[in-house]
Amino acid sequence: MRRFGTEGRLYLEDNYVVPRAEETADFIARVKQGKYIVLFAPRQTGKTTFFRLALDKLTTEDLTYFPIQLNFEEYENCTPTDFYGYLSGDIYEEVETVFQRRGQVPSEALTQFLEKPQIVDHITMRRFFAQLSHLLNGHFGVTQKVVLIIDEFDAIPQGTVNGFLRSLRRIYLSGRTRCPHSVGIVGIKNIIQLNYDSSISPFNIQQEFHLPNFALEQVQELLGQYTDEVGQIFTPGVVTAIHKQTAGQPVLVNRLAQILTGEMDIPKTEPITMAHFTTAHARLLQERNTNIDHLTTNVQRDPRFEQLLMRIMERDEGVPFNPRNDIIDELTTYGVIKRGADDMCEILNPIYLYCILQVFKPLVNGLEEEYFPENDDYLTPTGQIELAGLLDNFRDFIARAGFRILQVPDTPQESVGRHLLLAYIDEFVRRIGGVMYIEAQTGRGRMDIILIHNNQKYIIETKIWRGENRYQAGKQQLAAYLKSEGATEGYYVIFDHRKEAKPFVETETLAENLTIRSYIIPVIQEIPSRKTESNSIQ
Repeated sequence: MRRFGTEGRLYLEDNYVVPRAEETADFIARVKQGKYIVLFAPRQTGKTTFFRLALDKLTTEDLTYFPIQLNFEEYENCTPTDFYGYLSGDIYEEVETVFQRRGQVPSEALTQFLEKPQIVDHITMRRFFAQLSHLLNGHFGVTQKVVLIIDEFDAIPQGTVNGFLRSLRRIYLSGRTRCPHSVGIVGIKNIIQLNYDSSISPFNIQQEFHLPNFALEQVQELLGQYTDEVGQIFTPGVVTAIHKQTAGQPVLVNRLAQILTGEMDIPKTEPITMAHFTTAHARLLQERNTNIDHLTTNVQRDPRFEQLLMRIMERDEGVPFNPRNDIIDELTTYGVIKRGADDMCEILNPIYLYCILQVFKPLVNGLEEEYFPENDDYLTPTGQIELAGLLDNFRDFIARAGFRILQVPDTPQESVGRHLLLAYIDEFVRRIGGVMYIEAQTGRGRMDIILIHNNQKYIIETKIWRGENRYQAGKQQLAAYLKSEGATEGYYVIFDHRKEAKPFVETETLAENLTIRSYIIPVIQEIPSRKTESNSIQ
């Protein structure tokens, strides 16, 4: 039986794999046209699997194309001499592999040519490929067109990148008949970020190739392969929830599928339900895995990252996506943010948003013992959460804490309200054995917090006060979200940073019997010394 994979390259015979038929057809068309293609995307987005499967499809369907697949991952600290020496050996091994797969033996002339080190620099590399093309043409009954795929290209030694790209450019411009016929460069950093001489452009003949995250239909297709093979179905809501929480990020999709199908011991005769998804999702949020570790490591690389990420999450007006801004460019390279449909920055998916908030959450804020009264667990006798009482207590807790909320360590002032609410709810759900996660995509000041307990969902939307009009508009947003979720009750928490802010609570019943309880909570208090100074001046 095949399985869902998250550890590097996937194989059709071992793993469930999204076919990506449209993207594959696009790639193959470009190869046949002789294009030199670049794909730069974050780690664990399926780049290697896609290119190898697409190239395998091309070369098995048409013997005209001769694939040479390289990986520069080990080369980063090599000298130029060592790099080109290892490159010669890798190409020799790849050529042998292709002949073995096709059940043929290379000619004696080709074997002798490959056995002698031919490449010592970028110029001899260009000449090597020209001779290789000539020697290959006596095989397989057709003129061979070499297709070169280079994975982990950004590990190329710094001293070789300029010459290497210049030689590829000269080959490309040499005419329609050339070797390599087509090149695919795959990596994380784009060529501009590789820090070659920025006064020139050694590879301005490239075509960029975009490999998107999985669409909902592709997630359905992936999980459908498992259902067809095993017989166990996913209820429709589960597939939608997986896509919504991951935004189709390939590793996260496969990881949730791994948990659901292999780690939770759900009988194969039973469907996988939303209750199962909630458990799997909670497990993913709490575990350590390579993808989440990359995320959390990258967002802590630069203190400016936190400032930008918090601006994205807190501001209704958003942050324009500017790829020429170094911070935005780096966070995009790491796969943390993306360009939204409105050309604003967005956190890639709700799972990443939750993890980012956890990264920047203060380890100890010093106020935990004041969160809850000792004699109230905010649960009804039937096990439902008394959410109004829970949020009333949070409002009162903020008032009790007063100026001390400004002393929460390492937290931007505009973010402190949400940090405290998340910490407060997180503590609560741990006490009662519930689950908390982020549901709605953010990027324009909105964040929906979901609590699940006893298979019941509770929805809290949070915002920063930006004026009466936006306050009212937020209610309509929440109402639309409640309707889409089939819920009739929601909670709306607005943190007000104005100096003269006043606490306010209201409960309204809107159209279609939707009930929204709204809180305006002041979160800025002057510390006593400043009040004293102000009074003495008067």
